Amino acid sequence: MSDLSERLQKHTIPLQHAKEKCVYCSLSHFCLSEGLAASEMDELDQIVEHAPTVAAGKHLFRAGDEFRALYAVRSGCYKSYTLSEDGEEHVIGFHLPGELAGLDAIYPGRHPSTAIALDTSSVCVLPYDQLAELAGRIPGLQHQVFKLLSKNLTQSHALAGDMTAEERLASFLVGLLRRNQQRGYSSTRFRLAMPRRDMGNYLRLATETVSRIFRRFQDDGLIRVDRREIEVLDAKRLAALAKSASGV
Repeated sequence: MSDLSERLQKHTIPLQHAKEKCVYCSLSHFCLSEGLAASEMDELDQIVEHAPTVAAGKHLFRAGDEFRALYAVRSGCYKSYTLSEDGEEHVIGFHLPGELAGLDAIYPGRHPSTAIALDTSSVCVLPYDQLAELAGRIPGLQHQVFKLLSKNLTQSHALAGDMTAEERLASFLVGLLRRNQQRGYSSTRFRLAMPRRDMGNYLRLATETVSRIFRRFQDDGLIRVDRREIEVLDAKRLAALAKSASGV
């Protein structure tokens, strides 16, 4: 069990009520407060709590932990993964600022996956019992929860189709670029929080294949790569390779 999840279950986690209200948060239009009236956002603020910033490698929750809360990423990046019976890791998603982690635990009541910080990261904690009660009174909040659940399901199936290795990586990069643009960052540059090993695992490609395609994309003038720094040189051609640009 992760340290955060354990303290949540014991109700001893040193959380602080959000000093920055949802209405002032630059990520609010990605999170649960999208479309809410000011008075409704004030009610949401009453249950939102901030967990301390953690270093890379710290777990947010582990598979099997009792489901207590949803987590909205405030900074950094988290990776969700499962382990097979023989201990093999399967990456199932990456969570950027403004996105929710833990949605797949609502139905089973326990987390079916594990989430770990890939960078210095922090989250807002949304205790689910309080969130569900509030959503029952605020239709807009309930609608946003359903919307995010649907988005999560869509993303989990986005790479299930018949895509080449090049299409998979192009889709991944286009999706990351779009998500960064939506947050007001550069329209051509972004930093990969995840190592190529994790990218390959998520895309169901060997790490060597990912590196080879990166070199090919560079040689073709699509991107420029400097370790984890990516510059997109030809966004149109890269997007043309991506059959699905939402599968990140």
